[in-house]
Amino acid sequence: MTPRPQNNSAVEVVNFGCRVNLVEGEALRRVALAQGRENLVIINSCAVTSEAARQARQAIRRLKREAPEREIIVTGCAAQIDPSSFAKMPEVACVLGNAEKTQAASFAKGQDSRIAVGDIFAHKHADLPSLEGVEDHSRAFLAVQTGCDHRCSFCIIPFGRGVSRSMPQPQLLEAAQRCVDKGFCEIVLTGVDLTSYGKDLPSAPDLGQMVKSLLRSAPSLARLRLSSIDCIEADADLFDAMANEPRLMPHLHLSLQSGDDMILKRMKRRHSRADALRFCEELRRARPDIVFGADLIAGFPTETDAMFENSLALVEDCGLTHLHVFPFSPRPGTPAAKMPQLAPAVVKDRARRLREAGARALRRHLDAQIGRRLTLLTERGGIARAEDFTKVRIKGIAPGRMIEAEIIGHEDELLTAAPSYAPRDGSVQASWLPW
Repeated sequence: MTPRPQNNSAVEVVNFGCRVNLVEGEALRRVALAQGRENLVIINSCAVTSEAARQARQAIRRLKREAPEREIIVTGCAAQIDPSSFAKMPEVACVLGNAEKTQAASFAKGQDSRIAVGDIFAHKHADLPSLEGVEDHSRAFLAVQTGCDHRCSFCIIPFGRGVSRSMPQPQLLEAAQRCVDKGFCEIVLTGVDLTSYGKDLPSAPDLGQMVKSLLRSAPSLARLRLSSIDCIEADADLFDAMANEPRLMPHLHLSLQSGDDMILKRMKRRHSRADALRFCEELRRARPDIVFGADLIAGFPTETDAMFENSLALVEDCGLTHLHVFPFSPRPGTPAAKMPQLAPAVVKDRARRLREAGARALRRHLDAQIGRRLTLLTERGGIARAEDFTKVRIKGIAPGRMIEAEIIGHEDELLTAAPSYAPRDGSVQASWLPW
């Protein structure tokens, strides 16, 4: 998937990877503009896979070919972990670490240093931008946590992000209120390890407590959504909020990675297959309309056919709907990179089979929505999102509107809405808006 640039006449940001980068990318653009920068491109890189780093380098070369006069600064996780590889590129003017990129001085003109990357583990307090919304999106994203204290055997991200750090609640609640004041109907809470939120704060509030506080403090917020979570770290307050708070959206994306206990142990994950099944079953019983997504890795080292079948069966056993499938990519410096690797053809085939299982599950979910009347939040490009995060094709409506529409079919993994709609309160039949 090609990253969408955040454009400005003077500064362009190209984000790769997670939604935390999306939020930070907008903050970087604003900082650079405040420093008077122009003709600048900021590459906000990702290191979750070798492919992500390769795509960043490819984008750097392409952007410099297209506009040789523009200066390119590279930051993000790939730059933090391997700054020299980017600094060696003739197209790159400067490489910034993940801590340095939040400092205004890093974007001042006339910087002499080609590499400004410090020890990310020296940062013990969250330096997250209080950003109320991201340009070109109808939903507001708040990065409330960064870093990770775990050491999954396949993951290099802790070395790019450092230890887990959380945004203090007063700052977080103020940022959420600004989102509401700007007219956003939905806020998405993001983090590198979101369910570890609060463990580093003085009163150690957990994620569920924070979610409840946010909903209480912003009674006019229509929707609150969580990004990826770790099911084994989900606390009792979070479970209670998911079960009983209708404004907390019935969609969770789970960091499952595998459905086989031996592979989970070799990954150094903290949950078992039974834990994942139990979590999905109990939450579905408490919130019948909930929809689950999941990250799954195909072809982890030592994975046998039988182990893979356990992951494949997890799609049905947990009732997963939205899958992110990653063919295993060894990251230098991780324990998994030293394990016996599978043949690339095997990894590719297993990823294909997982994606096909995910496509079948999604089609069943789409079939079940036909004839229903859903509450939707409109986005750009003729797309809207249902409460369970399913995409809906709906024409002629400006982004950022809460509407109700009847679902009449689906095509290309999107639901199709009837060509009429009503505002969320149903009080008036809204007019048909041309593009």
